[in-house]
Amino acid sequence: MRMLFPFFVLLFSAGTVLAEVQTKAVEYMDEDVPLTGHLYWDDSIEGKRPGVLVIHEWWGLNDYAKKRAEMLAELGYVAFAADMYGNNQVTDQPSQARDWMQEVTADVELWRQRAALGLEQLKASEYTDTDKTAAIGYCFGGGTVMQMAYGGADVLGVVSFHGSLPAAPEEVQGKIAPEILVLHGQADSFIAPEVVTNFQNKLEEAGANWEMDIYGGARHGFTNPDAGDYGIDNLEYDAQADARSWARMQAFFDELFGN
Repeated sequence: MRMLFPFFVLLFSAGTVLAEVQTKAVEYMDEDVPLTGHLYWDDSIEGKRPGVLVIHEWWGLNDYAKKRAEMLAELGYVAFAADMYGNNQVTDQPSQARDWMQEVTADVELWRQRAALGLEQLKASEYTDTDKTAAIGYCFGGGTVMQMAYGGADVLGVVSFHGSLPAAPEEVQGKIAPEILVLHGQADSFIAPEVVTNFQNKLEEAGANWEMDIYGGARHGFTNPDAGDYGIDNLEYDAQADARSWARMQAFFDELFGN
């Protein structure tokens, strides 16, 4: 037995190492802009599984967005953290983040195209069940996944966490196929109450399948533990809203993918 025990431990340790979330960088292009996203998957799971695209906050593809993709992989999904800015651009300066975001969002079609390229990388993975995909986004990323829904992206659903709330344009009435889940902080001063109301009304007019959960007292960035480090009063982490919104997303995916 003394000889077998170390061998057993070795086998157990090797199995533990193999059954981990794996990641790899994926380089792709949007015309002349080089992009680098990150794919995450659990190698203990055999076969294809649902895939989730993750769109970062306006700071760029930083560690927070990557961590969320890793958490999705831990839940059994394939996750791809897309790059919306290119050239490995990440910042903690609001003015720079605003400039980069505005460069992407100035042309709605190009904005949607950049997101669609990220979705292509997710679907290109050998681990992804391409019939079962969704997209989630934070802040700027929340607005991005809404644009994906409006633009006809081939996903079953989208989830916006404390995102901007772009209203559905008239031309998409009756054409929004993905189911929509919006997770919003009631105390988010970036989003005026009339913007919220208009957003809801336009989704109704468009005939969308949508749900909006509003967390009382929660400000912008409520899911990010580092939100308060940026020096902006409206950015604040809310542990309860974070936990509840993540759980709501999981239940949404269970319904969406038939888990």
